[in-house]
Amino acid sequence: MWQNWSGYVSCPDTRVLTPGSEAELADIVRQASRNNQPVRVVGGGHSFSPLVATDGVIVSLDALQGVVEIDKPAGIARVRAGTRLFALGAALAAEGLAMENLGDINVQSIAGATSTGTHGTGIGLGNIATQIVGLKFVDAEGREISASPTDNPDLFAGGRVALGSLGVLTELSLRLVPSFRLRLVRGKLSLDECLARADELIARNRSFEFYWLPHTDAVLTKAWNVTDEPVDQRGWQRYLSDVVLENMAFGALCRVGKAVPALCPPISRFCASLLSSSTQVDASWSMLSTVRQVRFNEMEWSVPAERGADALREIRALIARREFPLMFPLEYRWVRGDDIWLSPNHGRDSVHISVHQYVGMPWEPYFDAVQAICLTHGGRPHWGKVHSLAGPQLARLYPRWDDFLALRERMDPAGRFLTPYLRKLFGLGATAG
Repeated sequence: MWQNWSGYVSCPDTRVLTPGSEAELADIVRQASRNNQPVRVVGGGHSFSPLVATDGVIVSLDALQGVVEIDKPAGIARVRAGTRLFALGAALAAEGLAMENLGDINVQSIAGATSTGTHGTGIGLGNIATQIVGLKFVDAEGREISASPTDNPDLFAGGRVALGSLGVLTELSLRLVPSFRLRLVRGKLSLDECLARADELIARNRSFEFYWLPHTDAVLTKAWNVTDEPVDQRGWQRYLSDVVLENMAFGALCRVGKAVPALCPPISRFCASLLSSSTQVDASWSMLSTVRQVRFNEMEWSVPAERGADALREIRALIARREFPLMFPLEYRWVRGDDIWLSPNHGRDSVHISVHQYVGMPWEPYFDAVQAICLTHGGRPHWGKVHSLAGPQLARLYPRWDDFLALRERMDPAGRFLTPYLRKLFGLGATAG
């Protein structure tokens, strides 16, 4: 049985195959084609949307990990698609290199993170897929196809964020930077003050984000900047903050809120009272990641940067009006625009608004209401998070939507890498490729 990290998506009767080589992977794909079975690839299982769910074959790339080659003068690494981000960060650091930015989860595979448009924060920093300079796929016939800005440029433009619908991504070439350390400063502000000072805060820091605690006026701010300071030796303090307080203690409070939903607002206010200032210094790949042990479901929207504050204020008013039982903070991040066809940041700088609900608690009314607000502000969904858009709705949000559909048809005319969910997403017929 396969299920995602939150347990929301599961495939109890689907085989999960783990090829040990690209040749074995190609054989699996060819066999599935002969058996008329769909093929889906799974990474770390951290997508909340049912992108992987299939009654065909699920392929795990966990045995296809590691750095293939590093070109130090060019600052480019060839990386196997199944490589987990925490392992990649450590491997690159050993060579004096790093990725320029990462998301706040490091247990994903590099292919899964890039294919869904995963990102970190920083208005001068794009999502992780913008660091790709080359791709290698296995198509439905088991053939290898490469793409770069000069080799199959349409496949490169559309394939960096493709939801696994163009083929099996087996290798990525990444643009790197020299390794660096980051100083993280945590602080506490009111939500209104944080929004009023947002332009200043994002201009002053390499990366900046905040978490607003529902039912309160408090936000936790996080600001990262490059530093030459030595790495902190206070490992116990980071363990106390990241693991004991943010996971063990918070998880216990969530279990109380789940049992007695009326306690959710006071629990959120109690958590807000514990917010305090702190600093940490570590290698970039470690400093950007956060331990996530408390399970949840998530929705996330990319909104034009200039519309984000208004959208958040409407969400705050919604929560006050509807009194949803919420304990998880709302996350607010900035991402630079790009030219990737299905990137939620295509053609515009954006803010990303993420809302969460503890596992086992009702999320549908809350998520539906947040979706309605974000759509009025030009929002686009994060592909790895819960949303209910499909077909014509998405076509209106993505200027290169039709170009991507044409590319998908050319790469996979038989629909080998599709599922009922993806067919609905792309506005295709139930059995059409």
